[in-house]
Amino acid sequence: MKSTPFTQKHIALGAKMAEFAGYNMPISYTGINDEHAAVRKNAGVFDVSHMGEFIVKGENALDLIQRVTSNDASKITDGQAQYSCLPNEQGGIVDDLIVYCLEQNKTYMIVVNASNIEKDWNWISKYNTKNVEMHNISDKTCLLAIQGPNATKILQPLVDTDIMNLKYYTFTKGKFAGVDNVVVSATGYTGSGGVEIYFEDKDGDADKIWDAIFETGTPQGLKPIGLGARDTLRLEMGYCLYGNDIDDTTSPLEGGLGWITKFTKDFTAKEILQKQKAEGVTRKLVGFEMIDRGIPRHDYLIKDAAGNTIGKVTSGTQSPSLAKAIGLGYVAVSDAALDSDIFIDIRNTLVKAKVVKAPFA
Repeated sequence: MKSTPFTQKHIALGAKMAEFAGYNMPISYTGINDEHAAVRKNAGVFDVSHMGEFIVKGENALDLIQRVTSNDASKITDGQAQYSCLPNEQGGIVDDLIVYCLEQNKTYMIVVNASNIEKDWNWISKYNTKNVEMHNISDKTCLLAIQGPNATKILQPLVDTDIMNLKYYTFTKGKFAGVDNVVVSATGYTGSGGVEIYFEDKDGDADKIWDAIFETGTPQGLKPIGLGARDTLRLEMGYCLYGNDIDDTTSPLEGGLGWITKFTKDFTAKEILQKQKAEGVTRKLVGFEMIDRGIPRHDYLIKDAAGNTIGKVTSGTQSPSLAKAIGLGYVAVSDAALDSDIFIDIRNTLVKAKVVKAPFA
């Protein structure tokens, strides 16, 4: 099991640790509900250094990214980022990711899910027919997500650039807590605002940045947050988790990601997805909230009132913000309309739920 540069910090803070994507990661410190509330109301720090980062550079870098991703990366310029995905040859999703434009038409950083680093690297390399320069910098890159409405205000004294006015999905690069070449990006997975910071782990920089963040932030209520609250926060926003809500068998159009699927360029499975768009999909990822008492869990069957199976739960939890159970799942399009009654099969009991629009919170 791998460690991040911050693993010993988590253990010293008393975090409950567990394996995630091959890494020893903090699941919670003071409890998921407490940590969830800290991010929604103030700010919290997530260690997400297990994520993968690739540098793609050269005169054909953009061509390669355009070939393998669904979104149109030609639309982003220096200092902008873009959410996208890698479609497979059957129209499923190899992974979802973020593309960062470091130098337009020349240098990009692609950030991928921790469990898919090798898979994504091999997939992109397969289409690298023009000898684009590629570097897998995952092992030497640290990533901390400081999320919440007060995150940028807390961090601003540590940064030599203006981060309080960073627009969503833009980034800046500069000095952070005395460390050079830190990327500060107005992205995140919580829906509560904040930034993510990328930097190389060298010469004790990881400890220096972590310590500076908490020396500045602790008096202002900043807390360390585990992956448990990360999951409840993202689910309240209706954000997809790869391996649960989207995977190699789900298309972007089925998963509600038509907005990152641009048919103005050529890319893997373009014709398949164009046909899906023209003819319509047969199933759809929907949000739902429980009407009756019960918590939906991954892989629970979704049924109609007559007990016929119409789909499957992909994510579910008790929402800390709403004090009600919520979930995501695929259902037949005929059952996907807002306010439709659906039933979650929980231990052979049909528990009533209702299709609602995400985000939930």
